[in-house]
Amino acid sequence: MKLATLKDGTRDGKLVVVSRDLTRYCAADNIAPTLQHALDNWDELAPKLDALYRDVEHQACPTERFHEREAHSPLPRAYQWADGSAYINHVELVRKARGAEVPESFYHDPLMYQGGSDKFLAPRDDIPLKDTKWGCDMEGEIAVITDDVPMGVSSEQAADHIKLVMLVNDVSLRGLIPGELGKGFGFFQSKPASAFSPVAVTPDELGDAWKGSVIHLPLMVDYNGEPFGRANAGVDATFSLADLVAHAAKTRDLGPGTIIGSGTVSNQGPGGDPGKPVAEGGLGYSCIAEIRMIETIASGEARTRFMQPGDTVRVEMKDAEGHSIFGAIEQKVVEA
Repeated sequence: MKLATLKDGTRDGKLVVVSRDLTRYCAADNIAPTLQHALDNWDELAPKLDALYRDVEHQACPTERFHEREAHSPLPRAYQWADGSAYINHVELVRKARGAEVPESFYHDPLMYQGGSDKFLAPRDDIPLKDTKWGCDMEGEIAVITDDVPMGVSSEQAADHIKLVMLVNDVSLRGLIPGELGKGFGFFQSKPASAFSPVAVTPDELGDAWKGSVIHLPLMVDYNGEPFGRANAGVDATFSLADLVAHAAKTRDLGPGTIIGSGTVSNQGPGGDPGKPVAEGGLGYSCIAEIRMIETIASGEARTRFMQPGDTVRVEMKDAEGHSIFGAIEQKVVEA
């Protein structure tokens, strides 16, 4: 099933069930007023939401037109948002960009940071930027939402706790990252509010594309209206999303509504090289930092600037038939 949260003037919005083709919705407030409420009572309420989803699909209940611009993040705020590093190719490139080595442990013990989750950007909200020197970058990612996850679960067990999947634009301020990491205490100011796709879907909606807790489809990132990234989320994933959930739960229980991100989706080139831009026949990149690193390697300096006010980014994923699965994140950078 497909779920969304519509803006209704409250902090947490109104839960709705959305048709598979993303054209219609039916309010689900008679079952659960918010998505967090549904996740808190998932075993009881998910079957009822799924029954409503089938009614929407069969046009057996009143529906209204679904407009992605009216959607908030599926969870407008969450008890927990932690972002991992499933794609080690991305880690290798961005660490090279700041002259840092990749420790051997990163290949079997994923990176993870805890992001701000008290307020997310809606999928069509502007990205506020106060200073262009901060180096504003987009990061196209996959994320999952869990139910209650017990401490110490294995990756196999964690897979059963993944209840919803969505897309992310994890905004990063690259100019602030080195200074923060240099303090030895992780990200904070360099990770402003993230944006998630208009719709979150249950894993079964992905069909055969959902294998091993990874989506085997290209993540489409457009920058200023041009194709920028088409990396396949099912390729070069060092860790699955279940691996990342298990990593987060190693020493603590995870509450329902916990969001775990994949990190930037990133593919190597066919020969193990960093790959080429889409304009040159490659799969491109899901963030600007990667292409800047490749430009630096090739010519000694980065040519692609970070995002400026007026720049736009679009993040979307389509199924094998070309239909949008989650709707699109569409954002413009504006002066804060």
